[in-house]
Amino acid sequence: MIGTILAKKAVHSGFMNLNKGDIKAFIKAWAENAVFIYPSVVSAGGTIKGKEDIKRWFENWMKQFPKRNFVLNNVCVENVCAFGGTNVIASEWVIKITNKDGKDFEISGVTTIALRKGKAVRVCDYISDTELLKKAWGEK
Repeated sequence: MIGTILAKKAVHSGFMNLNKGDIKAFIKAWAENAVFIYPSVVSAGGTIKGKEDIKRWFENWMKQFPKRNFVLNNVCVENVCAFGGTNVIASEWVIKITNKDGKDFEISGVTTIALRKGKAVRVCDYISDTELLKKAWGEK
C-alpha cells in the first residue's frame, strides 16, 4: 500500500512539474534508457528513446505550449502491493493548453507509465481526440 501512495505521489509531482515548466525536476524521474510514445498523428509524435532525447522532446513541447495546466482525474496502480518501485500506473488527465500561436485547447487523455526501480522506463500517451491534437500542434 505504501508503494501505491508513493507511485501516485510521484505521478502527480511529474504532471505538476510539467505545469510549472520544471524540466529538470520532471526528467529526474526517467530512466536513462526510457521510451516515450506520443501519438504519431502529429509530426512530433512517435517513439522517443533515451532520457536526453525525451528531455529535448519535452522542451520542444513546452515551447509549442507555453501555457499548460494538467488536471489529474484518476491515477490507478496495477500492483498495490509492489515494492522496490516496479509497477504500472495509468493516469487519466485533462490539459488546458495555449499553443505558441495563442490558441486555447482542452484535451483529455491517459498516460501509462511503467516503473522499474522507481524510474519511468516506458511512458505512452493516449489522446482522446487526435484531430484536436493536430489543431493544437498547428497541423492539418
